Amino acid sequence: MSYLEYNKKSVPAGPSKILYLNWPVVILLVAIASVGFLMLFSVAGGSMLPWAEPQMKRFVLGLALMFSVALIPIWFLRNIAGVAYGLSVCLLIGVELFGSIGMGAQRWIDLGFMRLQPSELMKITLVMFLAAYYDWLDIKKTSRPVWVIIPLLIIALPVFLILRQPDLGTALLLVFGGAGVMFLAGVSWLYFAGVIGGAIGLVATVFQSRGTTWQLLKDYQYRRIDTFLDPASDPLGAGYHITQSKIALGSGGWTGRGFMQGTQSRLNFLPEKHTDFIFTTLAEEFGFVGGISLLALYVLVLVFCVFSALNNQNRFASLLTLGIALTFFLFFAVNMSMVMGLAPVVGVPLPLVSYGGSAMLVLLLAFGLVQSAHIHRPR
Repeated sequence: MSYLEYNKKSVPAGPSKILYLNWPVVILLVAIASVGFLMLFSVAGGSMLPWAEPQMKRFVLGLALMFSVALIPIWFLRNIAGVAYGLSVCLLIGVELFGSIGMGAQRWIDLGFMRLQPSELMKITLVMFLAAYYDWLDIKKTSRPVWVIIPLLIIALPVFLILRQPDLGTALLLVFGGAGVMFLAGVSWLYFAGVIGGAIGLVATVFQSRGTTWQLLKDYQYRRIDTFLDPASDPLGAGYHITQSKIALGSGGWTGRGFMQGTQSRLNFLPEKHTDFIFTTLAEEFGFVGGISLLALYVLVLVFCVFSALNNQNRFASLLTLGIALTFFLFFAVNMSMVMGLAPVVGVPLPLVSYGGSAMLVLLLAFGLVQSAHIHRPR
């Protein structure tokens, strides 16, 4: 009996599939988003506008999208993985040709009712395409050089297009996410050891190129590195963001200053308090207890995704679930590390908490894929 035939006998057709959702994940996503609504209400001075209300509407739309995608058979999602990846590449090319410019970068396509950031969509479609590729590939060929080059090219194309925007943070997330799927698929660790060695050499080359005619990074990206290494070197300039972030984190203590009592955010010392640095607002108002509680919610989402993947006998569905879980982990790990001064500031939002339309909708779309894999797993 084939997987599809077995699965058809295992899962009811139609809307009754909703009963088979991974409901703990749904509940955890709602809880995380609710934290975001609360913080957006706080940073607006106790008002639903301009951030909390639009974010809630997007979340409801995203939940509807997640439930809709969850009902789609996993075999169909596998078959359209290449199309989804190709469409994302076309959108990235569209950004290059006629994208909107904001904050010195060209990353969005203006749709009228919202600005779409195709690089967010690429984070998910890349995982889909790589999972489909390794599901198609004979597992014995996984580590053969010719079959390793193909996924490297699949990763390199969008990374190149995103670096041109420029968006180094998203490009690095694509590299790590794609490499993670390759590792999970069984690619030999020797390749990764070689890449790590090459990365060390690349970092050295990047620093050597500074100030030359062949400089590899933009000036502001070098300033971000300088700020990461020594924020106090320019506390009122490039180091301002991270300096204020650390002040907010430290002032929160164990239990925080109280809801809507954060001085750094209320007095506008904290920049980007509703987007990239919203975690520091949470930590200032609710302290270590609030910060670790949000982290626990994120970790629980990962745990349920990993259990779902390990219990799934379909290779594509399992790799897809693990790949999206890894991407989700990179989102919150990089953001939290960034605002605590453990990583350079790269503009990565905190998933489901930071204000933003594209990031939230794409993330809930991704969890729709996870739910489809869970619903349609062989039983």
